[in-house]
Amino acid sequence: MATTNALVLDWEDVVWSPRTPPPALDRQRTAVVGRPYRAAVPAIIETADLPLTRDVAARAEDARAAVTRFDAHLASLFDGEFAPLAAVLLRTESASSSQIENITVGAKALSLADVGLAKFGSNASLVQANVAAMNRALEVSGPLTAEHLLSIHESLMHGQDTAAPGRFRDQQVWIGGTDYSPHRAEFVPPQASRIGTAISDLCAFCRRTDLPLVAQAAIAHAQFETIHPFNDGNGRAGRALVHVLLRQGGATTRTTVPVSAGLLSDTDAYYAALTAYRSGDPNPIVAEFSRAAFAAVANGEELAGDLKAIHDQWSAKLRARRDAVAWRILPFLLRQPSVTSKLIQVTMEVTQPAADNALHQLHDAGILSTPRSVHGAGRKRNLVWQATEVLEALDGFGERARRSPRIR
Repeated sequence: MATTNALVLDWEDVVWSPRTPPPALDRQRTAVVGRPYRAAVPAIIETADLPLTRDVAARAEDARAAVTRFDAHLASLFDGEFAPLAAVLLRTESASSSQIENITVGAKALSLADVGLAKFGSNASLVQANVAAMNRALEVSGPLTAEHLLSIHESLMHGQDTAAPGRFRDQQVWIGGTDYSPHRAEFVPPQASRIGTAISDLCAFCRRTDLPLVAQAAIAHAQFETIHPFNDGNGRAGRALVHVLLRQGGATTRTTVPVSAGLLSDTDAYYAALTAYRSGDPNPIVAEFSRAAFAAVANGEELAGDLKAIHDQWSAKLRARRDAVAWRILPFLLRQPSVTSKLIQVTMEVTQPAADNALHQLHDAGILSTPRSVHGAGRKRNLVWQATEVLEALDGFGERARRSPRIR
């Protein structure tokens, strides 16, 4: 398909001047100082004509309908106990988005991190930060603004000073090539001085109502990645932006569709679609997000079914009185499959004897594994109980995401 001039990037020559002069004896680094490189000048998309093929537009509309049905179905699946499942899906989206950036963590490690048993800086801690960023994204109300994007980034990169959490970059970044200059890069985003205008244009584009919602979210994401407004965390922040638009467009109202899990099955196609967008063709990125939405819905439905079956089996096995604390813990285990007595005391607002008794009842019913001691960062040994069936279901979701077939 021919490209459209409305989206084709312009380029400008910029003289390379590193912030820190290279050592005089480093010939490779000194040789490029003062030499020009080409930086992107992003297209203005607020009112741009975005010619989608009829098939791609129709597929995007179908994907939006599938997401809406998924959201409604899950809301009814657990009745009043839906909240734990919503938290599970948000966490799986955050983990999948992180894995696209090669930040991988299993369900067990992540659940231990959620009870404070992870070392600072571990992959589990990074995924936890992504969960916080996703929560911040879903709290966005009103028209999208630059401040919203900065807030999402601040949550995502909190404590990582080199990433300048919550601030747009003030220096040149690039993708691929060498670590000392942008001259051999695969892609050089715009100069920092252009970020403010480009982000304002992106926010204005997100207020458009003339595009299929999934198509708008995909294009907004691609434009955000092209602008690359932060020192680090652009991919994860940009995928959180997708969920801002899905929520504000009414496709999701109660849960998070793990779209990143759909992208994860073919990251090569995802990155190729971003490249095609920068060449002026929005169709591949819209097609990829539509495919990812269908894959995410299918995988999410299977996970929800697995968790519902596990909960039903637990309910049949637990012999405690219906007003016992153990019954209140059952749905909580779906969202937090690793627990300690202290966590149960705080969450359920019960005494230590009541929490310990409930955990033993759940263990005797075969719902929780035999507790074991785990070291936390700077902590004494902690006695941790785990719902291994839930951990296996979550790992099953991750495995399906990595090998899911390409749905067209």
